[in-house]
Amino acid sequence: MHSVQVRELKNNPSQALRQAEQDEVVVVMNRDRPSALLLNFDEKWLRGAGVPTALATALFRDGGLSLARAARVAEMNLVDFMQHLSRVGIPIVQGSAEEAEKDIETLAAWLKSS
Repeated sequence: MHSVQVRELKNNPSQALRQAEQDEVVVVMNRDRPSALLLNFDEKWLRGAGVPTALATALFRDGGLSLARAARVAEMNLVDFMQHLSRVGIPIVQGSAEEAEKDIETLAAWLKSS
């Protein structure tokens, strides 16, 4: 295990990432208090038990990743990831009915002009 100060992380994040890859865990310290952990995502214990899928699901739900990127993080093809989201009750398309109607009108106008 290794530790790094926040200011070191700001100045040279690649060094902390290399340390995480070598040591598996890096503790980020902020004023002598643990603030965060950097973990090597390729470790087998992280890959097991659905961690990539759970991480991708949370990141997509919170808007941190697009659908396609989240599917890659989850190590699933796009259709399987969309089905997974549906099973856990996370909408794939965000927006209101008014926005959808406006999009349909725009598409209809574009198709008519083509």
